[in-house]
Amino acid sequence: MNEILNLVLSLVAGFLFGAIFFGGLWWTVQRGLSSGRPALWFLGSLFIRISIVIVGFYFVSNGHWERLLTCLFGFFIMRHIVVRLTRLPEEDPNQLTKEASNAT
Repeated sequence: MNEILNLVLSLVAGFLFGAIFFGGLWWTVQRGLSSGRPALWFLGSLFIRISIVIVGFYFVSNGHWERLLTCLFGFFIMRHIVVRLTRLPEEDPNQLTKEASNAT
């Protein structure tokens, strides 16, 4: 029972690390594109995000490969969630046709 609890906590930690990493990436892109020094934003964010995730994986796994694997699984699940949440809305093809016909 204790091991199952550890695996569930590892999964939750993976969700948290994924949200930090991929949410931070999205935030960095938003800030970096409008910044005067985008390279500083991107490199600084990369080092901070990678450091948080690697240290987090190290402490969560605590020498157990099962916990590390579960944490990685949560990390990649959160990747798909963040990508879906931050996706731009798709354009309606009929709207583009209406706009083009109004332009002529």
